[in-house]
Amino acid sequence: MKKKILISINPEHVDNIIKGIKKYEYRKIAAKQDISSIIIYETTPVKRVVAEAEIIDVLEFPPEELWEITKYESGINKKFFDKYFKDRKVAYAYKLGEIKVYDEPKLLIDYGIKAAPQSFIYL
Repeated sequence: MKKKILISINPEHVDNIIKGIKKYEYRKIAAKQDISSIIIYETTPVKRVVAEAEIIDVLEFPPEELWEITKYESGINKKFFDKYFKDRKVAYAYKLGEIKVYDEPKLLIDYGIKAAPQSFIYL
């Protein structure tokens, strides 16, 4: 069975994911297990679990290659991308599919989680 992961995302990026501008979520570390979706925790000032994004694919490439593949639907600029993946040999991106925005944002404690994860946490 595929799992879900919960990740922390800054409000501006959450907004762009919901609007469909940002179709990739970039990460320095990818989940080792097969995942079906990302549960999105929106960081300060919101501090709530606000949506779920279907995972269509997980891309793994050197940063420059990943940028070339994803840049038109990245929702970020090249400078931000380069800074994030500085000195990295491998970069990951989750290709996002359908986004479900929750009517009622949830607290981390609703998932049995005490603090927002630095990278991700399996649910």
